[in-house]
Amino acid sequence: IGMRAMRVNVAVFSRGVRWNKPFVRTESTKATSNVDKHERRKLPDGIPSFGEFILQQRQRVGNEVNEQIHQSGKSYFIETYGCQMNSSDSEIVASIMQSSGYHRVEQPENANVLMFNTCAVRENAEQKVWERLKKIKSMLDHHPDRRWRQRASVGVLGCMAERLKKKLLETDRLVDFVAGPDAYRDIPNLLNTVESGQKAMNVQLSLDETYADVAPVRYDGNGISAYISIMRGCNNMCSYCVVPFTRGRERSRTLESIVNEVKDLSAKGYREITLLGQNVNSYWDQTFSEGSGYVSYPGFNNIYKSRHGSGARFIDLLDQVSAVDSRIRIRFTSPHPKDFPPQLLQLIAERPNLCKSLHMPAQSGSTSVLARMRRGYTREAYMQLIEEAQKTIPGLSISTDIITGFCGETEEEHQETLSLLEEVKFYQAFMYAYSERSHTHAKHNMPDDVPQEIKSRRLQEIIDTFRKNAAESCLNELGKEHVVLIDGPSKRSSPEMPQLVGRTCTNKLCVWDVKSDELNLSLAPGDYVKVKVLDANAATLKVQPLTKLNA
Repeated sequence: IGMRAMRVNVAVFSRGVRWNKPFVRTESTKATSNVDKHERRKLPDGIPSFGEFILQQRQRVGNEVNEQIHQSGKSYFIETYGCQMNSSDSEIVASIMQSSGYHRVEQPENANVLMFNTCAVRENAEQKVWERLKKIKSMLDHHPDRRWRQRASVGVLGCMAERLKKKLLETDRLVDFVAGPDAYRDIPNLLNTVESGQKAMNVQLSLDETYADVAPVRYDGNGISAYISIMRGCNNMCSYCVVPFTRGRERSRTLESIVNEVKDLSAKGYREITLLGQNVNSYWDQTFSEGSGYVSYPGFNNIYKSRHGSGARFIDLLDQVSAVDSRIRIRFTSPHPKDFPPQLLQLIAERPNLCKSLHMPAQSGSTSVLARMRRGYTREAYMQLIEEAQKTIPGLSISTDIITGFCGETEEEHQETLSLLEEVKFYQAFMYAYSERSHTHAKHNMPDDVPQEIKSRRLQEIIDTFRKNAAESCLNELGKEHVVLIDGPSKRSSPEMPQLVGRTCTNKLCVWDVKSDELNLSLAPGDYVKVKVLDANAATLKVQPLTKLNA
C-alpha cells in the first residue's frame, strides 16, 4: 500500500516532465530484488530527486506557512503609515483580528487579509498608499497560486479610508473593504461581507468610541517602550487640518482604564510609556467625580467653547500615571500649545519620570499666518509659553511642527518663521509644505496661492535653518552627563562592531560602541545607564557609558 501511494504521488507531481527512460507504474506489491530497486530509484542526470522536486514546488507557490493559510483562511498582514496614533491603532486592530481567530503574518503574500492603516494629513502620505496599493494589486494579479488570488482581501483603514471612502472601493478594484478609525471592531463583519462577493465599508465616526476595553497586541514592540492611546479626535478646527473630519470629535478614555493599563505594562517590565492623542493634553474624563477643571495657558483662545465642567483633566492623569512606577518614563504626544497651563509645567518639573521634552507645534512664526490658520494664539503668546516652560523645567528640550507656504504667506511672513527657529532652537522639528485638504476651512475659504516652487524653496530654507541650530545645540552637550534608557542595538550595529542606542530624558538619541564599554557593565535593553557625551551631530550624541543604574 505504501509503495502504491508513493507511485501515485510521483505521477501527480511529475506531470509534464519527460524522462529519457520510460517510467512504468505498477500496482504490484511483490518483492523485487535489490538490483531492480536500485535501477528504479536511480534518476537520470538533471532530474531532481523527489525531495528536491517538492522543495521546488513549495518555492514556486509559497512556503509551508502559505499552505497552512490556504487551509485555515485566517491570517492577516497589516502595514502602518503615519503617526504614532496609527501605530497604536494597528495594535488595536491586531487584537480584534486575534480575537476573531486570525493570526498575523510578516509578509503580504502569506496573508488572506491585507490591511493598510493610513494617514491623510498630507497629500504625500496618501500618494505613498496609492502606490503601495497598486503594487499589491500587481502582486495579486501575478501570484502563481490561484487559490490565494481568489481568497485574498485588501482593506484600507484609518484616516485615508474615512476621507476617500468610495473612491478607494471604485478605483480599479484596488480595495475590497474600507474601515474608518472608529470602525475597527467591525472589520470581521466587513470581511464576511467581502467573502460573500461584495465590497464593504464602514467609515462612521463615533462620539464615544475609545477602544478602552481592547487590549492592544504589541506585535512590533521591544518589551521596553509602549504606546497608550488616551483620547481620540480633535475639536480645534485649525483651518488647514483634516483631522477633525477624519478622526471626529474629542472623546477620552476613563482615567481608571489608563492607569490600569500602565500598571499592567509595569508588571510586564516596560520602562517607557508614551500617551497618545490627536490633542493629547486636552484629555478630559467626564465620568471622573473629581478634577482640577479646565485651564489654558494665558493668551491662548479656544474655537471650541465647551471645555469647562467637572472631570479629570490631563494634569490629573499625568499625576496618577507617573505615580504608578517611578522606573517608567512617561512621554506624551501630540499636544496643542494652548493646553499647557502653568500647573502642568510645574508637575512635569517636579516628577523625575515625566520626561523633560515637550512637543509644542508652532506651525508658523507669523502672527498673521497663525490667525489665518485659526491657531488661537499670537507669536508673542507662543514665545511667552516657551520662555515660561524653559524657566520652569531646567534642561527642557522642545520640538515643533512647521508648515510653510500656507495660503497667502508672504516673504515677510516666511522670514518671521525663520526668525522663530533661530530664537527657540528646537531640538527636533517636523517641517512640511502646505498641501490643501478637502473639507477644511482653508479649502473652502482661502486660495492655495503660493506656487509650488516657492513652497519648496521656503521649506528648504526652514530645514537648513533648523539643522544649523540643532547641530549647534547638540555641540553644547559635549562633556555633559545624561541618564539613558537603552532601546537595543543601533541600526548600524553589526557582529563586528556592536552598538547600543537609547534616549535621554530630553529625548536626545545616544549611541555607543559596546566594545568601548571598558567598565564591563553588561548593559542590555531596558537598562538605565549614566553616560557622558563625547561627540555630537545634529541628530545623535556619541556617548560613553559610566554607570549602570537601577532606575
